[in-house]
Amino acid sequence: MDGLTLFGLAAVTAMLVFYALEDRDPLFVLAFAGSCALASAYGFLQGAWPFGVVEAIWTLVALRRWRQRRAAMA
Repeated sequence: MDGLTLFGLAAVTAMLVFYALEDRDPLFVLAFAGSCALASAYGFLQGAWPFGVVEAIWTLVALRRWRQRRAAMA
């Protein structure tokens, strides 16, 4: 397994873990957004630009959810 594949595996594994933990704290939503950004980078680096674009959109969606949850806690 090459480095790029390991990077992609780590990114999508982090997405899964942080998604499962989102209800515990808004920081997990932010971590999910970060892992979506990493998965997007992986998609572009491997040449699968549709995957990269969709993950970039998920990053924006997750950031919006994080802002909403953070505001609700204030």
